[in-house]
Amino acid sequence: MRILIAEDDSLLAEGLARSLRDSGYAVDCVKTGAEADSATAAFEFDLLILDLNLPKMSGLEVLKRLRSRGRELPVLILTAQSGVEDRVRGLDLGADDYLAKPFALEELKARVRALTRRTTGTPMLFRHGGLSYDPIGKVARINGEVVDLSARESTLLEMLVQRAGRWVSKGQLLDHLCEWGEEVSTNAIEVYVHRLRKKLRAAGVEIVTVRGLGYRVRNVGSN
Repeated sequence: MRILIAEDDSLLAEGLARSLRDSGYAVDCVKTGAEADSATAAFEFDLLILDLNLPKMSGLEVLKRLRSRGRELPVLILTAQSGVEDRVRGLDLGADDYLAKPFALEELKARVRALTRRTTGTPMLFRHGGLSYDPIGKVARINGEVVDLSARESTLLEMLVQRAGRWVSKGQLLDHLCEWGEEVSTNAIEVYVHRLRKKLRAAGVEIVTVRGLGYRVRNVGSN
């Protein structure tokens, strides 16, 4: 799950990004409306957290241009406590939800979970053999017992179980695991897969690798 934060308050943006990354999301940040407009035109995201009071282009204009391109990217707008008119305009322009500043971090994370669940139609649980994975809570269980996963292992597992039966390439994994400017090699992907593979053995689930195609999950012993 990849999130773009458009917020010119560096301290706030860094705090949001750190918290969301700890929850298993890949997060990119921009500080101006122009950067947000360029990013959403050039790259695929699963959610945009958009401050309306951005320099170089307002958040409302970013939202308007986004929707004019036919993009259905979920948008959570951040507004000043008194900005009722801006909130109404944002919703009229196609925003999916709003949050007034100051806000509690846990409330923002709850809004993020609700938006991703509502807009993607994500089921409450993915099941594969003895494995279950909750994409909202980012919790994996094997035979009912919680599995200790790092944020990147959790993101990797989510991509694989969402696409069960299909191949997921290293390039796709890199796009979802890494932020802009972060150097992560394809060898690092192999390390994460190796660690995750060991943790899934007890569930009767294996990660299959085929050169040139990528990875997919299957029940042990199945084709």
